[in-house]
Amino acid sequence: MAIERIDKETCTGCGLCVKNCNMDVIRMGKDGKPYIKYEQDCIVCMYCEEDCPTQSIFVSPYRHQPYLLSWG
Repeated sequence: MAIERIDKETCTGCGLCVKNCNMDVIRMGKDGKPYIKYEQDCIVCMYCEEDCPTQSIFVSPYRHQPYLLSWG
């Protein structure tokens, strides 16, 4: 997982994270706050975390990738 959480308490609902997400991972909810819709599509560009004015988004710098082992 790359994008881990959005802190709803500190988030102001400005929408910068939704606007700046290249992969459409974050969507705006009916409550006016963003939520993670397609976490598996996150490419760890870090734009949402960097552009958040209240630092309400945490993106893990490590993306889980399964190991491919060759036989023989």
